[in-house]
Amino acid sequence: MIRSPLSTTVIFHLGPVPISDTVATTWGLMAALTVGAALATRNLKTRPGRLQAALELLVTGVQGQVRETLRADPGPYIAFLGGLFVFVASANLLSLIPGLEPPTAHIETDAALAAIVFCATHWFGVRAKGLGPYLADFARPTWLMLPLNLISEFTRAFSLMVRLFGNIMSGVFIIGVVLSLVGLFAPVPFMALELLTGLIQAYIFTVLAMVFIGGAVSSSRSA
Repeated sequence: MIRSPLSTTVIFHLGPVPISDTVATTWGLMAALTVGAALATRNLKTRPGRLQAALELLVTGVQGQVRETLRADPGPYIAFLGGLFVFVASANLLSLIPGLEPPTAHIETDAALAAIVFCATHWFGVRAKGLGPYLADFARPTWLMLPLNLISEFTRAFSLMVRLFGNIMSGVFIIGVVLSLVGLFAPVPFMALELLTGLIQAYIFTVLAMVFIGGAVSSSRSA
């Protein structure tokens, strides 16, 4: 039986707070990424090995994408955007591990990620322009645009959430259906497709976050 992607299973409680399997998986992923990052960067060398070279290639790629999208120094943004990409990509690919479901196949995780991007966008905008000038941008080119500009901020965060949820959830659901119908090895091509989809969706999610931040820190809002 395929479980609804809108449902979660409570596995324990922290006092009165129920902790679902999705939350526990997310915590485990964050812990694994934290430990992995600490181990991978604790002994950096001038002549990098394969792991260090791969990490440097990833960082360089994110820096180049940030510089191309924002037309600015990537330094202030690389930690947030790079961390966002690594987390979303890792979460998406958890479906390839038997017994695990990607947290991004559940809408509450995607809502949290979209909320983080929403808050970070405005934080970077205020930091770049100052609070007054940044808020004044919402009333450009005329005060009549203020309600529309405010609504657009929430609708694009909502679309960010729905896009990630729909793509990852559908892949997990298809693999589950095929596995339940025809057996263990038939979903292998679908899993290869899920690997590609997971990486592409992480890239799209991160690039859209860059675009939102770029619009917030630019000298004028695009209507």
